[in-house]
Amino acid sequence: MSEITGKVVVITGASSGLGEATARLLSKNGAKLMLGARREERLKELTAAIEADGGSAAYRITDVTDRSQVEALAQAARETFGRVDVLLNNAGLMPLAPLDALKVDEWEQMVDVNIKGVLYGMAAVLPIMREQGSGHVINLSSVAGHKIFPGAAVYCATKFAVKALSEGLRMESNGEIRATNISPGAVATELTDHISHEGASQSAQELYTVAIDSDAIARAIAYAIEQPADVDVNELIIRPTAQEL
Repeated sequence: MSEITGKVVVITGASSGLGEATARLLSKNGAKLMLGARREERLKELTAAIEADGGSAAYRITDVTDRSQVEALAQAARETFGRVDVLLNNAGLMPLAPLDALKVDEWEQMVDVNIKGVLYGMAAVLPIMREQGSGHVINLSSVAGHKIFPGAAVYCATKFAVKALSEGLRMESNGEIRATNISPGAVATELTDHISHEGASQSAQELYTVAIDSDAIARAIAYAIEQPADVDVNELIIRPTAQEL
């Protein structure tokens, strides 16, 4: 029996991309899922597909920039399944642009989703996990959380912050809560669809010609979860083999 079997996993940004791929994979391995995202129709379809395959899933519409909605997502998981074993802080945005473009609204949006959304997720589950005496927080950072790219300074800053939060949680875990930081390179998701700056969009499209499938990251997440309780996989960087940066 897999170490994933029976675990209750909360996933933000679950309606597409990495979140959806991970939900499908974890369900096949016996996890019970509470799915959060803004697009209800996609959440309904994913939940129905998981249940049709014999899995166990529920969903709640969740905007991670609203702390009360993230709290409600975690509480719904505990009310539905009795506990929260894993939080996957997956929701994120990547509207790249040079600093001189002064896309201040996009900067604020990235801070709200990529940093505050992660913090809200942690705030929602930490009391539950402390009460249980166990838990696992998995944060989605990026290769951009390890390396600065021109035209991506603010995005990189948010992902460096996620890496810092992951490591801070690890150091404060008191042997109870596992902390994993996952840093993908180019992955075929919707991230590049919302880049409004023409030059940054073109650069991203060129980089993403070697993008790997979301399932590659889902497998890495599953690997971290399926380790025995005394093993904490703290950091995974997953790039396409052909990605140089």
